[in-house]
Amino acid sequence: MPSPRPSSRLLRAFELPRSYAPRRIPRPQFQSRQFTKAVKRPLNEPGQRDPLKEWREPSKSSPWGNRIRKYVLVPFTLLLIYNILTEDVKAEGPTIAEKDALLKRESGITEQSPMRLRMEQFIKQHQKQIVAELEKVDGKKFHIDTWQRPEGGGGITCVLQDGNVFEKAGVNTSVVYGKLPRAAIQKMRVNHKALDPDVDSLEFFAAGLSMVLHPSNPMAPTVHLNYRYFETADEFGNTNAWWYGGGCDLTPSYLFDEDAIHFHSTIKSACDKHDKTYYPRFKKWCDEYFNNKHRSESRGVGGIFFDDLDESEKDQEQLFAFAQDCLSAFLPSYIPIIERRKNMPYTEAEKQWQQLRRGRYVEFNLVHDRGTAFGLNTPGSRVESILMSLPLTARWQYMHAPEKGSREERLLEVLRNPKESMPSPTSFTPDKQSLLVIDGPKKLIYKEQDTNTP
Repeated sequence: MPSPRPSSRLLRAFELPRSYAPRRIPRPQFQSRQFTKAVKRPLNEPGQRDPLKEWREPSKSSPWGNRIRKYVLVPFTLLLIYNILTEDVKAEGPTIAEKDALLKRESGITEQSPMRLRMEQFIKQHQKQIVAELEKVDGKKFHIDTWQRPEGGGGITCVLQDGNVFEKAGVNTSVVYGKLPRAAIQKMRVNHKALDPDVDSLEFFAAGLSMVLHPSNPMAPTVHLNYRYFETADEFGNTNAWWYGGGCDLTPSYLFDEDAIHFHSTIKSACDKHDKTYYPRFKKWCDEYFNNKHRSESRGVGGIFFDDLDESEKDQEQLFAFAQDCLSAFLPSYIPIIERRKNMPYTEAEKQWQQLRRGRYVEFNLVHDRGTAFGLNTPGSRVESILMSLPLTARWQYMHAPEKGSREERLLEVLRNPKESMPSPTSFTPDKQSLLVIDGPKKLIYKEQDTNTP
């Protein structure tokens, strides 16, 4: 059978001459690649998973899934949508603690800063000054402890124990941010009508310097000092109410009239710079406040005490200046006294009397002092700093009575019948007494006088 293909002669007839043949362009030679062909495997081969099998043949689902979606997820989603549409959502702004922290970082503390920050700066500066002067008197250094509160603020606790002069001394600053509950607001409204009675809580700020010094020598008096500032803010962070409080008082175990005169005179000078009525008014307040009512005797020979001084008294700047001058008067009021008494001789019986008087001090602080009660009832408070005011040692003796005509009895008479005016010199029973002599306008000179010498 002849081939179906055309003969070679016929093909040549259709060939073009060589001159008309297309030129062959050389091309780069590439290495040959071997491509593997994909092997199609049947889907029913063992071990092979069909990804569409679940779609082709859906299995029967558990009825619990539909029930959960129907009875739990759907009602919850509807309730969430309802709350979003009906609830009056209020975005909470920054707290006053956060605002103050931002202000201190950005611009520091200036005369234009909020009073909160200015008071905080002032008490911290004076804490350093007081600690430095007391270290000079004692010869030992204070232990300094810095602490922070999660709610905002913190404090610096400076304590000296078993020193050369002071058995225990504490100089503390505290800055506290928090919220007042409704019960506390109602109680404070008695003295501060600006507080809103219809709110459940109010933000508050409190800053203060508190100090108690317990000398080892029973001839040297214990002294207490506290100056503080309190402020509340509304829900927008605006100041709602503010006030100042504070004072200082002297608590001797053995009374030296010239010590009491010097202490009161220095405080009176600070008060008189601002208002002539301040000293008699605040001295009386001190005698009434620092009183062990269950024993019908004052804690000490007094000083000044005031609280709740707000815009009804004077403006904020005037009261801030008053608090500054009172705090600045402490060192000149007490350092001359402690320098005079720290090395005086004493007997074991006199030391025992000091321990009994310290027991009275403890009684007042734990039973009557409002500052101690406020601190212990404040959430997140630092108990160690609050109870820093208590002495290392104290004594309670059943039915103790001092000897008739003794210096101990004379002290009790003064404490049970405090004078309304500034103390004046009186006679002493011991053989020697120290007298305060005024030499010039503000120069104080102490010298010994033998009462048995004619």
